[in-house]
Amino acid sequence: MKIKLVLSVIIVLASNLSYTQIQKDDVLHFSAGILSGAGGALIASEISNGDRFWTFAGAVAGSALAGSIKEAIDQNNYNGWDNRDLGATISGGIAVGVSIELFTGKRRKGKNEPDISINDNS
Repeated sequence: MKIKLVLSVIIVLASNLSYTQIQKDDVLHFSAGILSGAGGALIASEISNGDRFWTFAGAVAGSALAGSIKEAIDQNNYNGWDNRDLGATISGGIAVGVSIELFTGKRRKGKNEPDISINDNS
């Protein structure tokens, strides 16, 4: 658990240091992707009874949907669809999907791992 905390702190610090090199608009799109991806992941997780694949897919799909809607509105209002903005939004959804996968605590049991169970035959 400590490794995950340290990794999270490093990622946050690295993202803050690199903030100056990224356009503010991209950061806003990435943040919107995080929020919409979290919503998509929650909905997909509920529908699929916590299936990990569908939770990740829901995060990406939620952010892709939100980004596409935003870019469609921009295209209609300003005649300006921007694939870079769409990519930043979807990247936020991917980040949420990966984070959920890393921090859910579900561990896959490998073939070579012994089954450690306690049987009380008394």
